[in-house]
Order: sequence, then C-alpha cells, then structure tokens
Amino acid sequence: MAVTAARRSFLCDIGSWADRTVLHEAASQGRTLELKQLIEGGASVNMVTVDNITPLHEACIQAHPNCARLLLEAGAQVDVRTIHGSTALCNACASGSLQCAKLLLEYGARVNPSLTALTASPLHEACIQGNIEVVRLMIASGARLEAYDVYFGPPLHIACVKGHVDCVKELLTAGANVNSVKFHETALHNAARADLVDAMELLVEFGANVYASDNRGRKPSDYTTPGSPAHTCLLYYEGHPLSLQQLCRITVRRMLGTRASEVIGQLDISHRTHSYLQYCDHPSTLLY
Repeated sequence: MAVTAARRSFLCDIGSWADRTVLHEAASQGRTLELKQLIEGGASVNMVTVDNITPLHEACIQAHPNCARLLLEAGAQVDVRTIHGSTALCNACASGSLQCAKLLLEYGARVNPSLTALTASPLHEACIQGNIEVVRLMIASGARLEAYDVYFGPPLHIACVKGHVDCVKELLTAGANVNSVKFHETALHNAARADLVDAMELLVEFGANVYASDNRGRKPSDYTTPGSPAHTCLLYYEGHPLSLQQLCRITVRRMLGTRASEVIGQLDISHRTHSYLQYCDHPSTLLY
C-alpha cells in the first residue's frame, strides 16, 4: 500500500498520518472485495489522512454500509473525528445512509459528540439532508433536540431553513422547543423567510410565538412578501389567537417535554383526543 512516510496523529493514538491510501479509495468507491483483500493483507483500517479522515469516514460519506461493516469488524475506531470535528456518524447522516447510521450505532458510535465551531451534530446533518428515517433514528437513539450549532442553531432551525417539513414535524413531535432561538431568531422566522406555509402552520400549532422579535426587531411576518400565502397565513394567526382547546394541548405537551408522545400514547382516552394531542392530522384539520 503506497503511503508517505508516516508520523503519529496529534489528535488521538489511532494510527499514523499518511496521504490518502488505496484503503481510503476502496472504501470511498464501495469496492468491497478490494477492501477485504487489503484488510486481510495487513492494511491499517485506522490510517488517517492529513485531515484526520479514516477509511470509515469515506465509506459513510459515500453511503457504503458493506465497506463500513468490513472496517468496523476489522477494528476501525468508530468515533474518530476529522480535522473539522466530524465523526463517521456525522458523515452517515450527511449522506442519508440509514444502514451506515444503524451499523455505527451498533458499534457504539456517540449520537451526541461534543460540538465545535466547525461541527454539526449527527442530528443536524440528518436534518440538513432531510432523510426522515435517519432523523427518526437519531431521535430514538437519544440525540439532543436542542444541540446548538454555531451556524444553524438547534436542529429545528436548520430543518426549516432547508424546507424539510416532515423533519420539522418529527422534531416538534419529539419535544423540540418550538421557540428556541439563535440570536433571538426563531424557527418561525426561518420558515417565514423560506415561505414554508406548511411548516409555519405546524410551528404555530405547536406554540410558536408569531410576535417574537429577532435581533433586528422583526417578527416572522416581516420576512414575508405582502399578499403571499406565507404573509396571509401569519397575518391570520396574528389576528386570531389560538383557541383554549389548542392552548391546552400545547400546555400538556410542553409540561411533558420529550416524553409527551410516550405518555400520551399510554393514556386511556378516545382515539380522536389521542390524535389531537399527538398532532396526527394536518394542522388545517385540527382547527375545530
């Protein structure tokens, strides 16, 4: 295997610095047989490039679960971080690979690695990519719903920025704080700026404050175009406060926090009431 003269990594004692190796290439391109032969020939599965990228990172960012499994079975360290702080699980979520993400978690990958100025969490990456199954897996695995990324803020914000309404609902149903802020900006500001009417309705139904001001003193409706569906939607909510019924639902869920869905599912209540508390229908059908 052709590599440069190696030196020890300053991040962790996992292997040696090297230029990109044929092992990295095989993992990146999904060449499972070649990868297996290289490993059997003694290639180090924990070799890192000058950016601290391992073959496991390569396999996950390119969504090659068979290659990832070979590497992990051969002793690849699961939580090695690149020079930018990304783990293999971050890469798997960024590529939308549910298989890679499940595999990494089976091998003990941390779902909540510490965040740096250059790093988004696996849940952030999943929300950016918009793969709802990966988002659900991260949430079910204990991902912090309020993990704060220096660029995006909480995951709910980036789901709105990227327009992934299904991810927005999944986060809210799991107990994400609908009024979390980044520089006083809420998720509703982001949804309004992106003209996401469905997301705006969801956020308001989950208790978003339509009057919240950001650091420029602007509320969500100030970021919509007059006469647009988004503008009309927010003007409606500004002029029509939520009903007592809706406010009770919000209060119940807020008190239960991230346990809301679990607890509500165990209550001895009618199917209609259960559906109402769980937001099982589209918001427009819940305004009765």
